[in-house]
Amino acid sequence: MCEQAKTPYEYFLQTLPSDWERLEIHKLGTVVGGGTPSREVSSYWHGDIPWVTPGEVSSTETQTLHSTNEHISQAGLNGSGAKLLPAGSLMVTTRATLGARAINAVPMATNQGFKSIVFKTLDDGGYYFHLFERLKPELIRRASGTTFLEISGSEFRSIQVPNPPIPEKKLIAKILDTLDTATRETERLIDKLKAVKQGLLQDLLTRGIDASGQLRPPQSEEPQLYKKSPLGWIPSGWEVLRLDTVAIRGSGHTPSKGVLSYWNGGVKWVSLADSHRLDQIYIHETDKEISELGLANSSAVLHPEGTVILSRDAGVGKSAILGCNMAVSQHFMAWRCGEKLNNLFLYFYLQREKPKFETIAIGSTIKTIGLPFFKSYEIALPPRREQDQAAAILMEAEQNLKAQDAELEKLRQQKIGLMYDLLGGRVRVTPLLGSLRKTAGPTEL
Repeated sequence: MCEQAKTPYEYFLQTLPSDWERLEIHKLGTVVGGGTPSREVSSYWHGDIPWVTPGEVSSTETQTLHSTNEHISQAGLNGSGAKLLPAGSLMVTTRATLGARAINAVPMATNQGFKSIVFKTLDDGGYYFHLFERLKPELIRRASGTTFLEISGSEFRSIQVPNPPIPEKKLIAKILDTLDTATRETERLIDKLKAVKQGLLQDLLTRGIDASGQLRPPQSEEPQLYKKSPLGWIPSGWEVLRLDTVAIRGSGHTPSKGVLSYWNGGVKWVSLADSHRLDQIYIHETDKEISELGLANSSAVLHPEGTVILSRDAGVGKSAILGCNMAVSQHFMAWRCGEKLNNLFLYFYLQREKPKFETIAIGSTIKTIGLPFFKSYEIALPPRREQDQAAAILMEAEQNLKAQDAELEKLRQQKIGLMYDLLGGRVRVTPLLGSLRKTAGPTEL
């Protein structure tokens, strides 16, 4: 008889260092369930005992939970299955949402969607908080249920987990905490940069840059600097023009899919399959290619590098600049900019207009914007000098954002690798402490 294949978690346990213990969860401390006091008894509620639901744990960005949306009274605690957890317990969701977890900063109770571990050793919480991220697939594998998945108390208690020596356990937790902190700080910085970028889009494309290189005051403060236009108030030196007067508009087509020789011929062809590549300024690669023969036997056109494209169907309003010569499907508009129009300025202008495009798209199955709209589409156009300056500022903002996105991905990948190595003892912690201090910045170990 063939031996049953080991699960990833079983393999993980079998490769632990020889000086690490393997313990069932219930041997780490006491496993405690939860409960919900009757809503019909008003005296059970609005007390001073924080009471946690799975949604609050699933949505928290930090390891430690300090407050809850609802509170119960001592009578509610006594009259239900809820139990008061001392601070430092690990609260784990074990029904519907499986494997979300948090450590309570103050004594709390939970509803019945949790199994919580009250540790014998208070400092254990940090290590097992991180381990349960690694353990989540095993919780799902062991769960059962038709309406929603749930893992029973006996099943939960019997799961084996690593139990490293206490000093090593604490160091592992601190290293992973440091990476989590760096990740959250980077996420917050990205949110700020996104807000800055949106503010710049609005200001530079409605107020522009004056002769001294500064952002113009708003129309409400300096009305003499502005004039009325069909698109609202615009700076006095700007024009409202049909886009067709400053750019050559084109579109695309799909060669017959029944003719194999029309496809895979080296001509990059932007289609709806490339939606995930749009809104990143330049597009360099495409999901599909067509051939010169396919180009010649369809209405597809080879658009030159630098052409600005916009999706007018599914993914309405997404845009990009072609990073090389490409064709596009009929779902896209394409503009080759003339001397009066900076293509980067047009790209950012279309990005700001995206909500408008999404609003005017019509259709029950696939929303689309018809060609007549683009034939008469007007833009507020500054002099070329202002366009160039605005585009340069927006590019710098975009590059800053991309750099932080790359840093965030680097941190996330490092966390994945370190979780695998440290939580299972494949890499022992002591040699890593110096390098983690350099990587994660000011947080002390």
